[in-house]
Amino acid sequence: MTLEESIYEKFSFIHKVVSQERFIRMEGLSGDIPFWIAPYDVKAEQQVNTEIGNLVKKLSNEGIRALAVDLFELSCELVEEHIGLEDMFALEQNMEKLFFIDALQSSINIHERFIPAISERIAAENPSMLFIKGVGRVFPFIRSHIVLNNLQSAVKNIPTLMFFPGEYSGKSLKLFNLLEDDNYYRANNIFSQKIGS
Repeated sequence: MTLEESIYEKFSFIHKVVSQERFIRMEGLSGDIPFWIAPYDVKAEQQVNTEIGNLVKKLSNEGIRALAVDLFELSCELVEEHIGLEDMFALEQNMEKLFFIDALQSSINIHERFIPAISERIAAENPSMLFIKGVGRVFPFIRSHIVLNNLQSAVKNIPTLMFFPGEYSGKSLKLFNLLEDDNYYRANNIFSQKIGS
């Protein structure tokens, strides 16, 4: 099976899982938070983005509203709003890398701007579920486990699925199959779910 076929099959499976009433109603979690991770091969990044768009449309046609938030696009919007992208590019040329990452993180501000911006979109669109993408493109200034940890308090009423370019063992996130992001135990691997149960 080619990588392309594998991704197509994975998204067929994801559709079957997320379109179930059980998933939407967050049943059978035994007190766990309604977070799932869909790990994928980073070589398939472009296809995954296309498939996420197709999945959102397919669910919409079935009367299920899914909100997809791209972490990179949201970061750019927040930088533009609070500093300006051109000014940020100028800073990058004149700063050491670590200082620049600090400046970037400060302008995005996970607690005061980033998570509230996601919450505002959820409130405006009232979706049945949240998809998070763009994880690889925001590394290293935004780490996936930090997003998940902060979303726990903000997104409780709908299931959240993060598309993750790497591996998720159920205990740790390994970005690009190379970089240990951090231990994260609170999410389920979407591919361990059973259809119709």
